[in-house]
Amino acid sequence: MGFTIGGIRDLRSGSRRRGRASDTVTTVAEYTGLWGWDVVPGARAARGGRVSCSCGAAGCPAPGAHPLSFAPPVPAGATLDEAAAAWAEVPGAAVLLPVGRSFDVLEVSEAAGRHALARLERMGLPLGPVALTPHGRALFFVAPGAAAQLPQLLYRMGWDDTRLDLRGLGPGDHITAPPSDFAGLGPMRWLRPPALDTAARPPEARLLLGTLAYVSHRAGGAP
Repeated sequence: MGFTIGGIRDLRSGSRRRGRASDTVTTVAEYTGLWGWDVVPGARAARGGRVSCSCGAAGCPAPGAHPLSFAPPVPAGATLDEAAAAWAEVPGAAVLLPVGRSFDVLEVSEAAGRHALARLERMGLPLGPVALTPHGRALFFVAPGAAAQLPQLLYRMGWDDTRLDLRGLGPGDHITAPPSDFAGLGPMRWLRPPALDTAARPPEARLLLGTLAYVSHRAGGAP
């Protein structure tokens, strides 16, 4: 089935009546069908006396924050029925997005990210989605290739990347997608939700990097 903004609203309304599992399927279908992103089923964290991971590995280095190795990805363009079939095999899985395909990510502190977003909006610069983690990090979606180019771009701008609380995520990385739980710490959220004009075509990192570096520098208290 095709997707429209109205269609997604209808799906969400129906999914609320069917419970959390249907909410997850609808979210997956929105990400694949509307925004054009691949989706990967991810592990979930459980908190008891200590944090454990649904992957079952003893001493998992990233409980609740990594893909399930046995679960295939749901590709961009997948329909609601295809998303439902995939998630029926991994009920309760978190929704992860692979980085480096449709987008890379520039990660800063939440405080720096909020200040940067306000500045960038006032400047009228193009912006993609921005996600927030439950432990205080802001994730700016930018065009693929940004992570590999980041050290060189910062050097050209005169910034010392070792003194900035700013890092790039690229191929091989994954982020937990809103509203899934991240590592047992709480749900991911959107600071700036995806939109049709930017989700599949996020801006080049160089357009945002000066502002992100500046606010990260200020937030870190660097002289």
